Amino acid sequence: MQTNLADFIKDTPEGREADAILRNCVHCGFCNATCPTYQLLGDELDGPRGRIYLVKQLLEGQDVSRATQVHLDRCLTCRACETTCPSGVNYHRLADIGRGLLAEKIQRPWHQRVMRGTLRRVIAHRRRFTPLLRMGQAVRAVLPSVLKQKVPPYQQAGAWPNRTHPRKMLILEGCVQPAIAPDINAATARVLDRMGIQVIRVPRAGCCGAVSYHLDAHEEGLDFMRRNIDAWWPHIEAGAEAIVMNASGCGAMVVEYGHLLKDDPRYADKAARVSELSRDIGEILVDEDLERLTLKADSQLAFHAPCTLQHALRRHTVVEQVLRRLGFTLTPVRDAHLCCGSAGTYSILQPELAQQLRGNKLQALEAGDPQAIVTANIGCLAHLQSGTERPVKHWIEWVDAACH
Repeated sequence: MQTNLADFIKDTPEGREADAILRNCVHCGFCNATCPTYQLLGDELDGPRGRIYLVKQLLEGQDVSRATQVHLDRCLTCRACETTCPSGVNYHRLADIGRGLLAEKIQRPWHQRVMRGTLRRVIAHRRRFTPLLRMGQAVRAVLPSVLKQKVPPYQQAGAWPNRTHPRKMLILEGCVQPAIAPDINAATARVLDRMGIQVIRVPRAGCCGAVSYHLDAHEEGLDFMRRNIDAWWPHIEAGAEAIVMNASGCGAMVVEYGHLLKDDPRYADKAARVSELSRDIGEILVDEDLERLTLKADSQLAFHAPCTLQHALRRHTVVEQVLRRLGFTLTPVRDAHLCCGSAGTYSILQPELAQQLRGNKLQALEAGDPQAIVTANIGCLAHLQSGTERPVKHWIEWVDAACH
């Protein structure tokens, strides 16, 4: 694709990156075939190729409008298009750059500004989100069904193992996961404990930065990343061999720390090291001797591979390998590459599209009549659970429970 970037962006790091991405695109349109929003809406501008043209217009200094922003907002950033693209177009970075620039040029309606600001100030802060969720859970029984669906029932975390092991790994506990499903982190620690690995919690580490960064507050997102690096660094220097990710959405963000902070002289090297150490829990277990886990794996499960796991991290097969090696039966899932509609804050900001995608995904997941649906990301878990009576769990919780 030929480009002629405007002076305001041409010689900046983001401009050079965007220009290289645009030049990789050959207009083939293969991306539209796997784009969830294009399949639902049938509009070229609601598919990756159309959105690439919109960002190109912005970068070349052409007129942009609120309509441009609407089409970019509808993108889930599921990155299925990247898996499909024969030219290796790094679409999600182009979308991030375009959205950030567009936010400076087009003022959103006031209600959107309030909503997006509230999400950044609440969801990304565990000490704010948790008490608000607990208040909702306390009155959940008397809430109207529409609201009740959005408030997950209260759960307790199981015991955290207290044994020490020579092998040590850090864990990113996350911002919403400890409130919504607190046993995921504890189950991760218990399973790894059985494998002879000690999991270390680092309280000063918080949100991975994805909430702010994907809501166009790029500098705010980078600050979250820097704080996490500062919190983890003493443990990394002490020999921690990995940073465990059991929320693939967070994992997809942390592996980009090195790229996003490459121009920060204070953090570039540390960020690159953190990205190298970030490993999904499935990625860790697939390389271990799973015979050390004695469990009763008599369940038939449907595995939902989050987009961040399969398209961003390209790691969805490792979870399926682990589950099958442990003896679980996995039911087939039609169109497994398509997004469930969660996509971080997307299910809140684009509820109609998110619910359509969730309905399609649940039909595919439940077609094989599994005992439960298991997934690898807290956002997908909460979104799917709000639309079905069938249990939806993180797969590591299911493995941990089978070990008892």
